[in-house]
Amino acid sequence: HDCLSTQFGGEPMLYTRFSIARQTDGDNSHVEMKLSADDEEGGEIGRPEHLHPSMPPSWRSGKNLCFLVIAAVLLLLIGFLIGYLSYRGRMQKVSRCLDGSGKCEMSPTTSYLTHDDETEEEEVPGLPVFYWPELRALLSDKLSARHLEDSLRQRANKYSFEAGQSEDESIASYIHDQFTSFLLDEVWNDEHYIKLQVKGSSNNKVAILQDGKEEELESPDAYVAYSKSGSVVGKPVYVNYGLKADFRKIQNPGVSLNETIVIFRAGKITLAEKVANAKEAGAVGALMYLDPDNYKNTDALVPFGHAHLGTGDPYTPGFPSFNHTQFPPVESSGLPRIAVQTISSQAVGKLFSKMDGEECFQDWKGGVMGCKVKLSSTSNMTVKLSVNNVMVDRKILNIFGAIKGFEEPDRYVVIGAQRDSWGPGAAKAGVGTAMLLELARVISDIVKNDGYKPRRSIIFASWSAGEYGAVGATEWLEGYSATLHAKAFTYINLDAAVLGFNHMKISASPLLYTLLERTMKGVKDPTKDSGTLYDRVGSDWVKTVVPVGLDNAAFPFLAYSGIPVVSFGFCNKDEEYPFLGTTQDTVENLKMTDKLYALMRAAAEVAGQIALRLTHDHELFLDFERYDEELLAFQEKFLPYDRDVRALGLTLNWLFFARGDFQRATDALRRDIANSDRENRIVRRALNDRIMKVEYDFLSPYLSPKDVPFRHIFFGKGSHTLQSLLENLQLLRTSRGSVDVTVLKEQLALATWTIKGAANALVGDIWDTDNEF
Repeated sequence: HDCLSTQFGGEPMLYTRFSIARQTDGDNSHVEMKLSADDEEGGEIGRPEHLHPSMPPSWRSGKNLCFLVIAAVLLLLIGFLIGYLSYRGRMQKVSRCLDGSGKCEMSPTTSYLTHDDETEEEEVPGLPVFYWPELRALLSDKLSARHLEDSLRQRANKYSFEAGQSEDESIASYIHDQFTSFLLDEVWNDEHYIKLQVKGSSNNKVAILQDGKEEELESPDAYVAYSKSGSVVGKPVYVNYGLKADFRKIQNPGVSLNETIVIFRAGKITLAEKVANAKEAGAVGALMYLDPDNYKNTDALVPFGHAHLGTGDPYTPGFPSFNHTQFPPVESSGLPRIAVQTISSQAVGKLFSKMDGEECFQDWKGGVMGCKVKLSSTSNMTVKLSVNNVMVDRKILNIFGAIKGFEEPDRYVVIGAQRDSWGPGAAKAGVGTAMLLELARVISDIVKNDGYKPRRSIIFASWSAGEYGAVGATEWLEGYSATLHAKAFTYINLDAAVLGFNHMKISASPLLYTLLERTMKGVKDPTKDSGTLYDRVGSDWVKTVVPVGLDNAAFPFLAYSGIPVVSFGFCNKDEEYPFLGTTQDTVENLKMTDKLYALMRAAAEVAGQIALRLTHDHELFLDFERYDEELLAFQEKFLPYDRDVRALGLTLNWLFFARGDFQRATDALRRDIANSDRENRIVRRALNDRIMKVEYDFLSPYLSPKDVPFRHIFFGKGSHTLQSLLENLQLLRTSRGSVDVTVLKEQLALATWTIKGAANALVGDIWDTDNEF
């Protein structure tokens, strides 16, 4: 008591200051202790004004001893508390892991800025920790070419898997049963009621009318969905591939295409785009064939196709096809409204032989002999096209299976494949379906039996009505658009993954370029004894990336929903797979591809690695800085037209400033990631949310998804895209009178504010944004 009273009454107060500061590495055991005398505080508590000039040594000695005892006790107590709290936290973490709640770190922390073999980890004793190289090797070991062969065999000896028909429903049931047998966490069906156009009771017919006589040219089994029904008559005109440039070339000499029936060969762009160009030129009908130069051994083959310039059910544009009775009778603006049919190259050869006009341009000549552009001015020959297609209502099923994530189950990677086909569809749908089932089997096995705990969920999807323009996939996106753009952060498309062996075809969002390159470095080239897929494509592979087109089921995910996509496969360089979309797309014909099953396994390994990596790492492996390069590339294309724009009283500066703002926003996000505590889940999720929204933020918010469904300014369709803006700027040099200044001004505004909005969203919190350029 004397000791304490002396301490608090007689001498200047001695106090101990402890600072417990959490370090950046998470260690909170650092203790800072300072001993100091504070004269003011001592005076305030009533320090005696007059003290004896000298104190007995024994008293001072006793006081010091008391002080040391108190300091030691306090230090011991604080050390005990720190140790207890640290131990308690670890034990709570272990108990959460052991009770299956999933609130624990099951795998090493990884950033895509590190190499595959470099990981930063937080391990909990006794729990399995999967380093990326180990997980990658496990996937490779479990993928089986034999299983892929067995699945593909389901297509053997079958004529058709038309959407909503018995064979399609049969394979849908099979896939559902397989997903269930793989012990996926959830397996379910999604029903849609759609309108399809199918062949009528009799075949469509193409005939030649001359001198009052009608001669049948061809009446094929194949048809083109969403063609205008009825009969049309017109003079035949050949327009090469049906590109806009091809139409301009033939119209420049003053040739009118009004009321004509145009003929073009397959390739370069989709059939729907060719038909749209023909309609714009004034044609009343269109015929497409497979040219022997591009499609070997197809002289008598006639492909199926669809002419809808869009995806999904064209009779519920922008709405899900859950029940037609709830929607007004509307139609997609992408419907062709002209008659369309496919014919064989043999029939085209016969038609050319009866045309007496000028020969084709040299670069328009293909594998059909006697190519003619048009008739002579004196010819009375015409072509009659009769289309008997009818509309039907069909119920289709999308089949889903899911492996739920253990940390963020509401974040999905979606892996999908088309299941239906007009013919046997071995290459079109069989390969992708086989890969889908194998990936579901293997990844489920890794999770259930090897102990891998994915942070995020993986959804496996089997789509129906893909042949009609990704109808099943698009209707799913439309039906759940309010949630999918915020939860699905990558779509991996497996369709037509093997169409050859000596070349690779890659389509992807720039966000996935870095991950795709890293993946190709880790997958062996199946056509060689050594080397990887990356060795085959080379360091400049990005220059060979094919833009995601309307004929790719990944297109609506990217251009409509703003979800990053990747589509990867093998093909033959400068040569199309000849049987795609025909009755000869059989397993037997596909097996003529060298090392077919090894190629399927390699493509599945690429898809599997991408899916697993996106569910393994703490930080989403989406390279948001890639869009800096894409924007800069467009800026360099725009720059030569700066003076032309200024002559109209406009400027490109605001667009360039917006690009600069986006680059600064990506730099800021990269700094936030580098300075963040990666073990803090709240912070990590907030950062990942900013990363995964980058693609979505490039959907122009100033357009209605009902009227302009593909709003992406890089990959969409319409005047709002950067490509359309560039084409309008180019017209300032070649045909200034055709440029509508009001439209150009609107294009500049839409592009500028979409990019500026993407920059603001990337910055994060509203107080960090700036509406000034």
